[in-house]
Amino acid sequence: MKSPKTSGHAPSGHPKRPSPWLRLLPGISPKRRGFVLAWWGFALTFGGMRLLTWLIHIDVAGVGDMQAGGVHIHHYVWGILLLAVVGAASLADRTARARAWMGLAYGVGLALVVDEAALLISLEDVYWDTEGGFSIALAIAVIAVAGSVLAMTRGRRASRNDPEDER
Repeated sequence: MKSPKTSGHAPSGHPKRPSPWLRLLPGISPKRRGFVLAWWGFALTFGGMRLLTWLIHIDVAGVGDMQAGGVHIHHYVWGILLLAVVGAASLADRTARARAWMGLAYGVGLALVVDEAALLISLEDVYWDTEGGFSIALAIAVIAVAGSVLAMTRGRRASRNDPEDER
């Protein structure tokens, strides 16, 4: 009888499914995948939030602020909550699949906070004011620096049969 490692089945007897990130990011090592996904998550969330807030700002029908009891809830609140969840989850599970999902969630949460950094610094809603440009500059700097670091550093290439990909 073959051991679970060589039989192609997980210890439960079910066939192993490769990580969806392995198909999306072939050749990226499992340890590096979370960083790449954090960068993508940050950049796409930042752009998406700027688009969404602009649609709210120009009063597009059907798009509005999130409120609770008449109080506007800024999206940095959701970013802080997401970062707290990612931090707690990172203490518990460190499989390659979990690191990839946590990397993506980390990038999304960080973008939600950085997008409103000017508000957090001035403690006033300066999102569309001149002072709000600080958030844009900071986000572009994060995207540029993180992208440059990822481009200039190389992790080992993932092999097709990397056992860490299946966890």
